[in-house]
Amino acid sequence: MVQDQNGVLKYVESVMCHQCQRNDKGRVVRCQKCHTKRYCVPCMTTWYPNMTERMFAECCPVCLDNCNCKSCLRDVLPKVKNKIDFKPSADQKVQYSIYILHVLLPFLKRLNEEQENEKRIESEIQGCALSDVQLTMVDCSLDERMYCDCCKTSIFDLHRSCPKCNYDLCLQCCRELREGNLQGNKEVVINSVQFENPGAGYLHGLKVDKYHRKFINFHKSKSPKENTCPDWKFLTDGRIPCPPESMGGCGCGILLLMHIKPLDKIPTLLKDTENLLKVHKLEDDMRKMPKEWCTCSDLVNESQLRKAASRQHSNDNYLYCPRAVDIKSGDLKHFQWHWSKGQPVIVSNVLETTLGLSWEPMVMWRAFRQIANVNHDQLLDVAALSCLDWCEIDVNVHQFFKWYTEGKYDNEGWPEILKLKDWPPSSLFEERLPRHGVEFITSLPFKEYTHPRDGYLNLAVKFPETSLKPDMGPKTYIAYGVSQELGRGDSVTKLHCDMSDAVNVLTHTATVTPDSDHTEKINDLKAKHKAQDLKELFGIDVNNQSKGENDTLSTTSNESNESPLNNEGCDEIECITDKVQEIDVEGKRSRKSDHQKQNINAEKILKCAKVESECITDEVQEIDVEGKRSRKRSCRKQNINIKKKLKCAKVEKTDSPHGEETKNHDRINGSYVDRFDLEGGGALWDIFRREDTSKLEEYVKKHFTEFRHIYCRPLQQVIHPIHDQTFYLTTEHKRKLKEEFGIEPWIFVQKLGDAVFIPAGCAHQVRNLKSCIKVALDFVSPENVGECIRLTEDFRVLPNNHRAKEDKLEVKKMALYAVDAAVHDLKYPTETSEEPKPAKAKPLKKQPPKKKRRKTKNT
Repeated sequence: MVQDQNGVLKYVESVMCHQCQRNDKGRVVRCQKCHTKRYCVPCMTTWYPNMTERMFAECCPVCLDNCNCKSCLRDVLPKVKNKIDFKPSADQKVQYSIYILHVLLPFLKRLNEEQENEKRIESEIQGCALSDVQLTMVDCSLDERMYCDCCKTSIFDLHRSCPKCNYDLCLQCCRELREGNLQGNKEVVINSVQFENPGAGYLHGLKVDKYHRKFINFHKSKSPKENTCPDWKFLTDGRIPCPPESMGGCGCGILLLMHIKPLDKIPTLLKDTENLLKVHKLEDDMRKMPKEWCTCSDLVNESQLRKAASRQHSNDNYLYCPRAVDIKSGDLKHFQWHWSKGQPVIVSNVLETTLGLSWEPMVMWRAFRQIANVNHDQLLDVAALSCLDWCEIDVNVHQFFKWYTEGKYDNEGWPEILKLKDWPPSSLFEERLPRHGVEFITSLPFKEYTHPRDGYLNLAVKFPETSLKPDMGPKTYIAYGVSQELGRGDSVTKLHCDMSDAVNVLTHTATVTPDSDHTEKINDLKAKHKAQDLKELFGIDVNNQSKGENDTLSTTSNESNESPLNNEGCDEIECITDKVQEIDVEGKRSRKSDHQKQNINAEKILKCAKVESECITDEVQEIDVEGKRSRKRSCRKQNINIKKKLKCAKVEKTDSPHGEETKNHDRINGSYVDRFDLEGGGALWDIFRREDTSKLEEYVKKHFTEFRHIYCRPLQQVIHPIHDQTFYLTTEHKRKLKEEFGIEPWIFVQKLGDAVFIPAGCAHQVRNLKSCIKVALDFVSPENVGECIRLTEDFRVLPNNHRAKEDKLEVKKMALYAVDAAVHDLKYPTETSEEPKPAKAKPLKKQPPKKKRRKTKNT
């Protein structure tokens, strides 16, 4: 109410905008549904570019539950929170419980056998019957995490401990120690040379100042050395002494067998599980269904398939790819059939199932800034990772998001690719970005597996309310990207294997296209990179050739009618491929591997004709000599006449890994890789089959010196080919992988709104084709518990100082809780009381905490 000129109170409609809370921005549009909200034209244009004024008038963002004003981003309405409730019905609980017990029964049997074997050894030590063994119970609360002091694997029940110093040893280490093959306490000497900064000029093959020149070493380093552990052996009667102080023990005690759970807990669970499965039969075990059961296996329903490989004599080249809005209740079994085979699954257009909240970078920044200012510490500066030298830099969040859409280049004109990992910096995504957390959970398909609270088939939700839980996400992965494969400094997630299953949703993309000036600089720098690679990785210095050699090369090239060489007008480096070219010599195939023993002029494998950038390709060039083909594996000090046919024209790739006639293999404009049109995609994925892991590891070990990592230096050593997470296989490396080992990954482009399901145990890598915002969530499915345990075994034998050493998942404890919950729900199917909500995940410590002396009691 306001007074007019005569002092009479009159009602005047407010023109305050709900978005910006201002009334001086001119005309507003009023919602005809709620009759209370108004939006000014500038806010509508800036924050809701996809909505027209008519749409605002019919139903405003508040009514649509997707308003991105500060208030709505901060305070999530109850009606919005209720949209992510996904509690199963009583019948569903029964069916899912039967399935969990059926799948986890083998695990439970192995666990019980492992504990019974240790109890049997203890009975011999104590000189009594197995049933009369006396053990000490450890007072370990639910919010405490206990680790093996030898292999750093989590301990959840039976273990051995020193009564004097509390040194704890898991049962697997006990068994290995008795077998004389202790695996979990390796110490590897890391080569420190590869972590010394050679200077900024080194990144692009430029001149290095005198101070940094001493840090450059082009020679292949020796294999990593392992520090041998002191002699630690078990006693003849089976007892295990406490290890010496150098290994963390006291060296004077005897490790006693102790337990955390009641001694009859696991045997009772096993008995109950077997009895319940006799009564409750599993209707359909998707793991055992034949190929004919799958409705898409005969290519009848091609709309749900996406070709990702062309392996010969294989029936897994196509991936299951349903559309989110088309998924029905019966499709869960279809998903389980593919998932149980260890195949990735892609669900498209998942954002169509959400409320429509914007994932624009500036919306996320405003949401996070508000939360940070009101309830949390000031966290507006973050650490970003540079994909060129893999070093962290501090950057303002607002500035980072500005470069996200506009692009950023370094002083030399090279794209500066930055990435934020696990941002916001909190163990709980929903605390920092609560409204976006709701939006993400709403988008998740197959919530029986993926829901972080109510997914009954997600074993990660089975922990008790007050227990210390692993951090499963959600987490954001925000990074810049360009479509062209740069070869150095690409926006990549390097080859790795997650500790659990995961689902990754692409929520936003932004295209950054270099202008003509930057494109020219990029091509010039790529040429310098190639020359640097030839020198450091293959021992060929293309910049220090003698004048006589150049004259010889020029004369020889002029004699060739097919590939004349012009030394004045050509950039010799521009046509160099990323790898050593193939040369046909006397019908024998060999590849250059020991470059110190070679005496071959670099010009013999260079292309010196001036060509456009399209000539730069990751493919290995081939040279035909006297009609015979040969790959040079080891050059035995032989001089080869350069009278060969040099190919410098663009190669139309017809024998791609997918067996199809395609466009140029990664053209310089970046619009095609293999047969994929990259313009509509956000990220290029390579996911390897589990059965191909050993060959993949063998390939990486063989070629590891051809890769760069920290400070862009050549790798000096490899500890584990996958878990080191220091390798990205380029197009050329994937070609060689198939040629040498006969394997190839599933390759596909993730588009906006695609949810990619990655099974545990599948090594994978990702390259951003655009600036991308992805949100990922870890989960543990019953089908992949075995793979998670296998990965835990891989992690436990890594060196103690390895980045992936710690057992963060505690999958055995998790599976045990899942069996316990399933047994309870089958025993009491009519119980209506709600399950306790899982506890909030607490941040994991980088190192296992020091154990205090615990209270114990005899049982």
